[in-house]
Amino acid sequence: MTGLLVLPLLLAFLVGCSGGGPPPAVGTLERDRLDLVAEASEPVLERPHAEGAYVEAGALLVKLDPSRLAAQVGQAESARTRAAARLAELVRGPRFERIVEARARLNGAEGRLSTSRANLARARNLAREGVLSDDQVDERQAILEEALASRDAAQANLSELLDGTTAEELGQAEAALAEADAALAAARVRLERLEVRAPTAGWLDALPYELGERPPAGGTVAILLADRVPYARVYVPAEVRLAVAAGTPAKVRIDGVEDPLRGRVRVVATDPAFTPYFALTERDRGRLVYLAKVDLIDPEARRLPTGVPVEVEFEFDGESDSDSEFDSESDSASNPSASEVADGRPRD
Repeated sequence: MTGLLVLPLLLAFLVGCSGGGPPPAVGTLERDRLDLVAEASEPVLERPHAEGAYVEAGALLVKLDPSRLAAQVGQAESARTRAAARLAELVRGPRFERIVEARARLNGAEGRLSTSRANLARARNLAREGVLSDDQVDERQAILEEALASRDAAQANLSELLDGTTAEELGQAEAALAEADAALAAARVRLERLEVRAPTAGWLDALPYELGERPPAGGTVAILLADRVPYARVYVPAEVRLAVAAGTPAKVRIDGVEDPLRGRVRVVATDPAFTPYFALTERDRGRLVYLAKVDLIDPEARRLPTGVPVEVEFEFDGESDSDSEFDSESDSASNPSASEVADGRPRD
């Protein structure tokens, strides 16, 4: 409560010391600027609109060469097709022909194992009679062990085919397909963003790159001034900074428009402009200014051009001019309105 009482007294003291009302904040009329950037470093192929043209939302502003990213999309599509085919194969299970082949291999391995056993038995009998040496018997023993290993491998392969796909294999295949889908979606987004389009209606303020030039990735390729009600970009004098905050009502006077327009402070910078506070003497501190944005409330301000000089007078508690008096004053038919002096197109 103490602070609320001190603030109007401080403001009245400042006004009395200045010999008049608080000094106005000066600046220019601005619009929201949209910097549209390049998704990748590719040459500029198309610029359908000239600088200064009015464009609708979604209009193509700049098109970059899509050749390289189109190839990446094709590669991602192939990887996705391969992952989907592998998953379908695992879901379906082994083909009947593979099962028949595995059984045939198992039968062959069992036949070789039986032959190897018979050969080993004969070799042992001949070795007891002295016809074969122990080394020859060992060779037939090795052949038998090899045939036994082949039979076991063929039997395991047939069992795997008959049991079908495991849950772990299906999970891995599904994860691989999801990864391929994400990579394909990302590649398509990068390709689509090579066409820089207007996110909202407005005026094309600048096209920094000519046809054939290659902007860096993340570089600004188009600057758009949004077709919205403009705002006053002004500098608040230090002597009234304590009384100005977000939501403070104001009168905005524009060159060429006799009637002031209603405004309301959107934001005030916390740091002073240009010079750091700690480098100033007491005499210089009174010259500090703070950047502020004042939104215009009157709908007719939408057609005012950009860059027009403005003066903003802030309305503090206790001033004689009320909102109702201001409204009746701005509705007077004897003075030109903002729409009567605007040319419908902002200027730089």
